Amino acid sequence: MDKVNFFKSIHVKFVLIYVLLILIAMQVISVYFINNLENDLRQNFTKSLYDRVNLLEFNIEQKMKDEKSYEDLKEENEGNEEDIKTLEQDIQALIDEEFEEKQVQVLNKDGVILASSNQRLVGQISFNPKIKLALEGTQADEIMLSGGERVMVLAKPIINDDTGATIGAIYLEASIESIFKQIQRINNILVTGTVIALIITGLLGVFLARTITRPMADMRKQALVMARGDFSRKVQLYGDDEIGQLAMTFNNLTKKLQEATAITESERRKLRSVLTYMTDGVIATDRDGAIILMNDRAEEMLNISRQNALGTSLMELLRLNTNYTWEELYNEYESMLLDFSTDDLHYVVRANFSTIQKDDGPINGLICVLHDVTEQEQIDNERREFVFNVSHELRTPLTTMRSYLEALADGAWQDENIAPRFLEVTQNETERMIRLVTDLLQLSKMDSKDYRFNFREIDLVEFLDGIVERFEMLEKENIVLSRSFPDQVIPVQLDTDKMTQVVDNIISNAMKYSPEGGTITIAVTITGRKVRVSISDQGVGIPKNNVSKIFDRFFRVDRARSRDLGGTGLGLAIAKEIVLAHGGDIWAESEWGQGTTIHFTLPLRKIKEGQQR
Repeated sequence: MDKVNFFKSIHVKFVLIYVLLILIAMQVISVYFINNLENDLRQNFTKSLYDRVNLLEFNIEQKMKDEKSYEDLKEENEGNEEDIKTLEQDIQALIDEEFEEKQVQVLNKDGVILASSNQRLVGQISFNPKIKLALEGTQADEIMLSGGERVMVLAKPIINDDTGATIGAIYLEASIESIFKQIQRINNILVTGTVIALIITGLLGVFLARTITRPMADMRKQALVMARGDFSRKVQLYGDDEIGQLAMTFNNLTKKLQEATAITESERRKLRSVLTYMTDGVIATDRDGAIILMNDRAEEMLNISRQNALGTSLMELLRLNTNYTWEELYNEYESMLLDFSTDDLHYVVRANFSTIQKDDGPINGLICVLHDVTEQEQIDNERREFVFNVSHELRTPLTTMRSYLEALADGAWQDENIAPRFLEVTQNETERMIRLVTDLLQLSKMDSKDYRFNFREIDLVEFLDGIVERFEMLEKENIVLSRSFPDQVIPVQLDTDKMTQVVDNIISNAMKYSPEGGTITIAVTITGRKVRVSISDQGVGIPKNNVSKIFDRFFRVDRARSRDLGGTGLGLAIAKEIVLAHGGDIWAESEWGQGTTIHFTLPLRKIKEGQQR
């Protein structure tokens, strides 16, 4: 995760908001304070000004009431300028006393300036509109800009209290700039105080932000470490407040998450182990049928690597896309047989399907379990074939016996020539069924786990010599038995009765299929820790595609000829079971028209030194 930009960090945001909050508060307070202060100062200045003007008005009114008016003096005592000057001097004295450094004019009712702070204006007539309003009895005041300064202009009528008539006016211009300068100084003080407050607030905000962001930054580092799977780190506790409790809760969460992760990892290892060592293949898909999981057994069964299979369609992998749709597989099929057989190999797999679905939720995928049922199918086929062969082998002699017995019952027994032959055939078929049932019982016993062999140590060469000598005494069809035995003792562990049955069966088959005057060779060779016995004939041989099948139950290369020779088709199957029970192996080599060789091996006991025949 990238580092947080400085200007986007909560640290800067917290300080900025805190400073802005203080700035806004100071601005609001300053505006409110300055406005109220300005109003108060202006009101006080105006009130003070009006009080003094009113006082001046009162004094002037008294002067004008005590003395004759300026016009009266002029009319009654024309030329007596001393009285006129006395009145003007009295008014001028009042102006100089009350309104020092202010522009003041006192006018009579005709607008003639009786006295003024500017002596040059005395005696002149004023045409100021505000003075005209005052002479008409209307008071007026206004703040104006004069000479670059703000001044308060006031025009007030002088009214005779006795008559109520306007006898003059007072015009005043007073500078109000000092008030605004005072307000400006206060503004500067407030600005300076605001700057100082903001600096202090910023420093305090930084400190306060660090107390909050430091634990948060520590928790962020812990979260990044946890994301990498490391749960050993703990968040440092900075106090017992809400942030400290958050850090404590975060540490508890880390511990719980570590435990949960350990449990999940343990379950995942168990699942991986189960999937790895399962004898069945397991494939999981997503909701679209794409493969997301496959165990080793599934790779082996389908002969495909996991890297190539992941992401591909299950329908394509199982070769179902031509016969089924994904919806059908989801909704209709729980199990099916898949035939992957080739010309050289029979291979059948059973596929069981199960949906992946949350409680009351949509289907998220499919689980396919593959089980190799080739052997089971082969066993079932062999069982069906076995039942068929047994039924067929028993049905043939029974049908023959039934036919001959019916003929005898119909009177053929009275014919001296036919009756003995019919009885002989019936007897042969009975003996054939007895042999078949005997072989079946023996195979059934050997398939049972409780079947026991009586092993004892004997000399294999001596054992085979006895069997060969017994066959030589028969001298059947002038067949020559040739022996190729080593001149030494070959100790082996055998059940002599069962092994005699094996050798008898192989030699008997060789004699049955050998031509008259042919040779049967019995050879013994030692190969490593085993001894091999080979019995070869000069018969017609076995077709190459049937060589591996001659040890199957009821298999015959030439069924008609074998049945004529009295075979049951179980002799070599019994021989194979006996040899395997002795810890050996048995197989055949043959070329059509060139004879057949049956080999079987037996474990060799340790030969003692000097043990010669």
